[in-house]
Amino acid sequence: MYANTIFKIWRSIPVTIFLRKSKSFQTQRTICTSMQNKFYFNNVNQAENKVAVNQKTDWNKTMSEAEKIVGYPTSFLSLRWLLSDEIANVALHLRKLVGSNHPLLKTAKSIIYNGRNTQAFGLIVLLISKAAGHLNAKPVEEDKAAGVLHSQRALAEVIEMIRISNLIHKGLVNINTDESLSVESSELNNMTFGNKIALLCGDYLLSNSCTELASLRNQDLVFLISSAVRDLCQAEFVACRDNQNFPIPSIPPEDRTGYALKEWTLLNVYGAGSLLGKSCQGTLQLAGHSKEIQAEGYKFGKHLALAWQASLDLGLCINKDKEILHNLCAAPIMFHVEHDPSILIELDKGLESVENVDYLKVLEIIAAGPGIGLTKELIKEHSQKAMEVLNVFKESDARKALSNIIVAIGDF
Repeated sequence: MYANTIFKIWRSIPVTIFLRKSKSFQTQRTICTSMQNKFYFNNVNQAENKVAVNQKTDWNKTMSEAEKIVGYPTSFLSLRWLLSDEIANVALHLRKLVGSNHPLLKTAKSIIYNGRNTQAFGLIVLLISKAAGHLNAKPVEEDKAAGVLHSQRALAEVIEMIRISNLIHKGLVNINTDESLSVESSELNNMTFGNKIALLCGDYLLSNSCTELASLRNQDLVFLISSAVRDLCQAEFVACRDNQNFPIPSIPPEDRTGYALKEWTLLNVYGAGSLLGKSCQGTLQLAGHSKEIQAEGYKFGKHLALAWQASLDLGLCINKDKEILHNLCAAPIMFHVEHDPSILIELDKGLESVENVDYLKVLEIIAAGPGIGLTKELIKEHSQKAMEVLNVFKESDARKALSNIIVAIGDF
């Protein structure tokens, strides 16, 4: 039971670096969000998108149909790891945190169920693998049920494990030794214990993903995915941060033109775009495709990840969700900062802690500015770029599933 509960924790993690500040660790908690804002495409794969455009696409249904195309649900990609004694023990210890405020419980809950299947990186890797096909592969290397290579399936597992390990690592809390004196000992013990579980569980999943990646015996692929892990770590150093490492917009330069797009893109290419892009590139490399096709795979993954993140950002602002505090560098806010830097007066309250920010007031200011509209355009732009890449591949169920996912990302 406990292993079955924890195994869904793995489905979204990237590696993080723990920053020392004063005498404490400084990390970033999980950002749990919901999908928003339907958008439409013109003149791009019109035949494939006709149904998706004319009907409200259900995200979970889209993902379920996509899973059928590759032959099995993504949630079972690494079941053999997640049923291990180590993870069972972690799940047992996790029970001790029930009733505490530790964000690791929130991380687990959001991964297990948040109303949507959002752990889709591995599924996207499998779909693009099937859409592209493979060249000169020996029959023994092919997973005939899924229509992909065994090595491609292993890569999909690795990517999901890396993504999940990162989210778990982000569940650590920065315990400031100077402030801890005013905290009840039981609460402090819970925070310390939760940090240990998050650190060890994330490390365990990450180390397993590294072992699996090395077992593929492909030096170029190892270098590629390692560089994506490096980018995930570097994402923790982009933008100003509060005392829990949540991002805060920086002061824009005197010439603010392009400030928002540059800062937001940098943060999110490091945070997600690089991992998905290089995963798609890597799976095409395993299939023997040319450098040109591999480059197209990278572009597809990067633009899809950026469209996805922009949609998440928009959803937080439209729903007036307090989780926006964990991402004050969301696209609508960044666009508004570029338009009117005076909003930084309100956001500067978050330099010590984002919890100090009156998020409802901030979102009211955002709603009256151009940030919402510009974010919708941003979603459309990256979605169209991802859709255009699909033209490289011949028409198939896998390609159609990918186009449906792109459309579904914009659904409320």
